[in-house]
Amino acid sequence: LAKISCLALVGSAAAFTAPTMPLRSGASTMQMSAQGNAVKVAAAGAALLVAAPAFAADSGAGEKIFTANCAACHAGGKNSVVPDHTLEKDAIEKFLTGGFNEKAVATQVTNGKGAMPAFGGRLSDEDIANVA
Repeated sequence: LAKISCLALVGSAAAFTAPTMPLRSGASTMQMSAQGNAVKVAAAGAALLVAAPAFAADSGAGEKIFTANCAACHAGGKNSVVPDHTLEKDAIEKFLTGGFNEKAVATQVTNGKGAMPAFGGRLSDEDIANVA
């Protein structure tokens, strides 16, 4: 959420930066409006806040942890051991105890289930939260 808020703030600041040269469309010159840009950036920022999932405390760290520990079986969001148990939302809602949410994913990663090994003894709580 902090990353998205930061992006919205950066976008808002950029909306008030004057263009270095006018934009041309045919014979007429279009003027950029700082207010118009601010509205667009605010709307985009609000959309990001609403649409972005509340997963992965640190998505960059989570990606590294996933690559090092999970990708052998779950490369590309698939599942090489149990093919219908993918990482797609529909499959997670169908097969993961607790459904599609961070707590359920963290529980599965920590404790394992079926063919999936437990990572609770190998990864820290922070690492598990990042990958969830």
